[in-house]
Amino acid sequence: MKLLRIAGAGAALAAIAVAAQAASGVVIAKSAEVKGKAAADLAAKYATVCAIKDWHPAVAACDESAEGKDAFRTLTLKDGAKVKEKITSKSPEGYGYTIVESPFPVKDYRATFSIKDEGGTAKISWVASFQAKGKSETEAKTIMDGVLGGGMTNLAELAAK
Repeated sequence: MKLLRIAGAGAALAAIAVAAQAASGVVIAKSAEVKGKAAADLAAKYATVCAIKDWHPAVAACDESAEGKDAFRTLTLKDGAKVKEKITSKSPEGYGYTIVESPFPVKDYRATFSIKDEGGTAKISWVASFQAKGKSETEAKTIMDGVLGGGMTNLAELAAK
């Protein structure tokens, strides 16, 4: 079987996969391309579970923990809020997670974060799906778009240096 690489196809397919996991709701897909940098090197630096504390401007700290066979991370945001996430998958290129507890107006939140090589360019992808909780879908999408967008913008700038 021949695999065709189309710009943006990776993020689009990830968005479809994440969306298929949620019965309905919102899908946000953010991506960035970094030329001249090896994807494996960027992934080793930025795509580990707690590396988010080094690149997301809203995250002050990250702590990994385990409950039985399940892995978690707890993010402490700069405003003091906490976000507990269950790690659902891990690879050298990234990870998947769900939000267990957070101040965000979301439920059934699932996401993937990865840095992969696409034809010699490092492609950073962050895709999330969720349903609104306690706010309208539009308000929840605006908030989460800011969370993912702010992180992706800062990460793309750091990765390009």
